[in-house]
Amino acid sequence: MKGGGGGGGGGGGGGKRRWKVLVIGVLVLVILSMLVPLAFLLGLHNGFHSPGFVTVQPASPFESLSRINATKHSQRDLSDRVDDVLHKINPVLPKKSDINVGSRDMNRTSSSDSKKKGLPVSPAVVANPSPANKTKTEASYKGVQGAIANADETQKTCEVKYGSYCLWREENKEPMKDAKVKHMKDLLFVARAYYPSIAKMPSQTKLTRDMKQNIQEFEKILSESSADADLPPQVDKKFQKMEAVISKAKSFPVDCNNVDKKLRQILDLTEDEASFHMKQSVFLYQLAVQTMPKSLHCLSMRLTVEYFKSASLDIEDSEKFSDPSLLHFVIISDNILASSVVINSTVLHARESKNFVFHVLTDEQNYFAMKQWFIRNPCKQATIQVLNIEKLELDNSDLKLSLPAEFRVSFPSGDNSASQQNRTHYLSLFSQSHYLLPKLFHKLEKVVILDDDVVVQRDLSPLWDLDMEGKVNGAVKSCSVRLGQLKSLKRGNFDTNACLWMSGLNVIDLARWRELGVSETYQKFYKEMSGGEESREAIALQASLLTFQDKVYALEDKWALSGLGYDYYINTQTIKNAAILHYNGNMKPWLELGIPQYKSYWRKHLNREDRFLSDCNVNP
Repeated sequence: MKGGGGGGGGGGGGGKRRWKVLVIGVLVLVILSMLVPLAFLLGLHNGFHSPGFVTVQPASPFESLSRINATKHSQRDLSDRVDDVLHKINPVLPKKSDINVGSRDMNRTSSSDSKKKGLPVSPAVVANPSPANKTKTEASYKGVQGAIANADETQKTCEVKYGSYCLWREENKEPMKDAKVKHMKDLLFVARAYYPSIAKMPSQTKLTRDMKQNIQEFEKILSESSADADLPPQVDKKFQKMEAVISKAKSFPVDCNNVDKKLRQILDLTEDEASFHMKQSVFLYQLAVQTMPKSLHCLSMRLTVEYFKSASLDIEDSEKFSDPSLLHFVIISDNILASSVVINSTVLHARESKNFVFHVLTDEQNYFAMKQWFIRNPCKQATIQVLNIEKLELDNSDLKLSLPAEFRVSFPSGDNSASQQNRTHYLSLFSQSHYLLPKLFHKLEKVVILDDDVVVQRDLSPLWDLDMEGKVNGAVKSCSVRLGQLKSLKRGNFDTNACLWMSGLNVIDLARWRELGVSETYQKFYKEMSGGEESREAIALQASLLTFQDKVYALEDKWALSGLGYDYYINTQTIKNAAILHYNGNMKPWLELGIPQYKSYWRKHLNREDRFLSDCNVNP
């Protein structure tokens, strides 16, 4: 009995123990099932928000496994978030280098923060983004580059269509003085569009009457006002009334076709008005470019009066004018200040200015003013001769001063002719007056011709030591424009791949010129091409290019830099390295329309102490 009882008790004790083990096992499983999602959630929470302090060493192997999985997931999400941030900031970054710098800074910050907080740093985020993320970044960057390219393209298209006016207009934009007037016109247009539909509604008699009254009031105000200053004092209340009436009219179902028709008419009228004003602005811009400023005209008149009033002593050293051993410069100009800047800048950088002789060819109107200016403002030891081209005794009985001709050329920048991106260049070539030089200076063998829109930054004496290899004209060639790209060249045999030469700085071998009969060749070509529908400028362009074909010696590019009269984006270091700066284009430095960042190179060679400059308000 005892043994049986003891066996039964032992079996009961074993059953209890097994039951306890099962209960403990179930509890452990329940606890583990709770810890798994908790550890996972903690991992995500740390990955997104990075709160407080996190232990570096995990407490148990299971917790370590959970942390590794959570870290991998957080790294993927962090990489996606970095790409999202890059995508958001991309539109405001103009260059890829900026994007890369931003990414590096972001990664550097993330790395340092992670180290401080005890989080593992992901190599994928710091150095090598995943291929998918890289594709996203590159796609967003291409979008940015496309937007920038479209902006540049729009700017270039504007420049091609309207010259450089649009660029100047952006720089000199003034606040609108008729903003309220324009807003009134817009409201009036909308009210007129809705009025016919509202008038057909019998139940909206009051609204129809209010709309008609507001339309009449706006028409009366606009007939008497062209700027905001002309508007009556109570105009703000009228704005509120009109906006309230229009808002109420929009709440009713109206005939959409009628409204659409009216708004389209308004759009057409607005486009026509905008086009008219743009063309008018461009015309006024061209007028300002091609006419002499009032201040320069005043300066010329005052100097002319002063010349005859003071009976200035005109002491000229005629022996130097025809001495072939000296260095002779020729300037053809009717602009006193421009000629003065050319001579001042040349003499300033000369090693021995006493060997320099300047011959300024001008017209009869500016002849005495030019002489008086250089009598009042001599240039060190240099010699200056002013010639009136209209009084010279040459074979031509009717001599008129003609300045170097400038031609505006625009063509697609790429190989595809249908491309909308265009390049614009201004080509300056010899005028009729240049072909008179061999007869004017029959005792000289070599001269350097300088246009009046240049500034000299180096000593030009080495130009007389050049071996021109039998060529007549030493000039800087512009290979960005080739003869085959000029549509106006319809006659003659041209090398279509030849680079164009430019005036501005030209070394002329007068002896070789006379030997080859260059002036006679030019006159021959000019007469053969005359008589058609082409303009004189187009004929002169073709005749000049034909005349000097195979007669131009290419100077090194460092001698002259062109484009300062139309190109806003010339590198500053390139400007400093050039021997001569050529302001070819419409935006001359003595005009208000000149490009501001290039004016300082011209202004510093101007003698501002002369009292006539202040009297005539000359402030280029």
